[in-house]
Amino acid sequence: MISKRSYKERIVIDTRIHFGKPCIAGTRIPVENVLELIQEDIPFDRIIEKYYPDLEIEDVKACARYATDLVRSEEIHIGAV
Repeated sequence: MISKRSYKERIVIDTRIHFGKPCIAGTRIPVENVLELIQEDIPFDRIIEKYYPDLEIEDVKACARYATDLVRSEEIHIGAV
C-alpha cells in the first residue's frame, strides 16, 4: 500500500495549475479526472495504458488515497429531521 508520505508527494495543489485543483505532481492531470476513471471501474493499469501513459500505478493509487483521506476528514453534521 502507498504510504501517506508518498501520496502527499505525488499530489500537489498549485493555484497556477487548473485553478488550484489537486493534480498529480509533475503533470497537469487533475486528481478528479483519474478518480472519474476509477469510478467507471477501469483498472489502474488500463488508466495508464489508455488514458495517462505518463503516470505510474502509484500515482493512480495516490489519487484514491487522497480522496479517501478527504472523506475521512469531513465533519459530519446530524441535523433534526
